Amino acid sequence: MKISYHGHSIIKVETNGTTILVDPFINGNEMTDLKAENEKPDVIILTHGHNDHVGDTIDIARKNDSLIIAPFELATYLEWQGLKTHPMHIGGAFTFDFGTVKLTQAFHGSSYTTEDNQIIYTGMPAGVLLMAEDKTIYHAGDTALFSDMKLIGERHPIDIAFLPIGDNFTMGPEDAAYAAELLQAKTVVPIHFNTFPPIKQDPEKFVQLLKEGQGKVMEAGESIEY
Repeated sequence: MKISYHGHSIIKVETNGTTILVDPFINGNEMTDLKAENEKPDVIILTHGHNDHVGDTIDIARKNDSLIIAPFELATYLEWQGLKTHPMHIGGAFTFDFGTVKLTQAFHGSSYTTEDNQIIYTGMPAGVLLMAEDKTIYHAGDTALFSDMKLIGERHPIDIAFLPIGDNFTMGPEDAAYAAELLQAKTVVPIHFNTFPPIKQDPEKFVQLLKEGQGKVMEAGESIEY
């Protein structure tokens, strides 16, 4: 299994012969190393409908016949755009050929803004547990700190967690550090920072708040292999 980080909230997972992109916000994202036209994912997983997470999903999925896994309302909207989707909802899990996906709660909003400035409600935001090759990845999506993160970690021991630290729209570094304590993930990677002025943060300072050896700042394009 290969897991790579690509700026903002984008991660790529290559497992069991499948390439998975999570929240592929590429065009308009100065923090990423990716080019949308070069991406050929088999699967796209979306945590919620905000444009800096849906990103280039529609174009990428249309060109590659990618399967989109997303909360029900967001999946329905994307299906109406002629895309192939698998709708899910919070607390639900489904086993695919590549592994199992389970959606967790996240405390945030979720809507998609169209080019003509229409705001489309896209249901509840979510976090994602991806379980494959005996490893568990947790992508928290955009969220505030919440105490049930302890339950998530107890029910699904986490090998690597991607946690937002940007503040303003999500948890800041201090809350994210407490989230890491609740989750008890083996490795914690900060995401959702420095892309826009309101979410400027120093990820190294965040890592210093964690247990020794738990935190890892990943540069765009950097990967971890299990």
